[in-house]
Amino acid sequence: MTRVLHVLTGPTAVGKTELALRWAEANGAEIISCDTLLFYRGMDLGTAKPTAAERARVPHHLIDGCDLAEPMDVARYAALARTAAEDIAARGHAVLVVGGSGFYLKSFFAPVADEVAVPPALRDEIASKLDHAGLPALVAELLALNAGSLGALDTANPRRVTRALERCRASGQTLAALAAEFARQPAPFAGWETRCTRLDRTPAELDARITARTEAMLTGGLIAEVRHLRASGLENNPSAASAIGYRETLAMLDGKLPEAQLAAEIAKNTRALVKKQRTWFRTQLPPHRALDAAAVAVADMF
Repeated sequence: MTRVLHVLTGPTAVGKTELALRWAEANGAEIISCDTLLFYRGMDLGTAKPTAAERARVPHHLIDGCDLAEPMDVARYAALARTAAEDIAARGHAVLVVGGSGFYLKSFFAPVADEVAVPPALRDEIASKLDHAGLPALVAELLALNAGSLGALDTANPRRVTRALERCRASGQTLAALAAEFARQPAPFAGWETRCTRLDRTPAELDARITARTEAMLTGGLIAEVRHLRASGLENNPSAASAIGYRETLAMLDGKLPEAQLAAEIAKNTRALVKKQRTWFRTQLPPHRALDAAAVAVADMF
């Protein structure tokens, strides 16, 4: 029997959580979160994490799975999601993936990470070279290892250049060879049927929902949450500290942003994120259904 993944996605603030809960209740499903910030304990208000009451309605997976100090990457996420999906299916329940984290969402459709293991000492060596010699030195080394051609690599992006050099050094292969090897990998969910639905709303509706969501975060205690997380090492986790809601609040706590402007700054950056998400959905998702979240009937979501 073919196992089925139901994937519900859409931009931030579109209303995925409540519709997902209603569909899961109606179809005996369990939910796998595809928002990697929800993985971190304590990051509640700024991520609009499903509440305890919402999680009591339907079993949720990959929420509150690790502390801020624990690293999360797409390979680890895909492995955990696969285990969760197999466990849910073994219990005879439907699997519903919910979220809008694009790169992680892609793990349900295609290969997303190679198997090159980078030793910590090599990673530290390359990071030190970036700090002391600068990005051009890393690009020059990469060119020497790749016969003078780096393909479509964004050589102005330090993170991508660093990662590329790590992989070439660790594997002894060129970027072209690594790309060809990667393309031959099976997807994490090979053998599953995937049914994807994307929710959307009009720009005016989304703007209003973003404003309301931001106000609810601040009224609910976002500033206190960020103070507590900072004391617990939030800034040692760059991905978490740079997340919308958290980075603006950190700036406000440091005196770089007036508190009176905090809500407006979070809402502005959330709208910019929504624009990027829509572009990603349009260019990266496989064929899928697109539905108006304001009018969709739960029975018609998949």
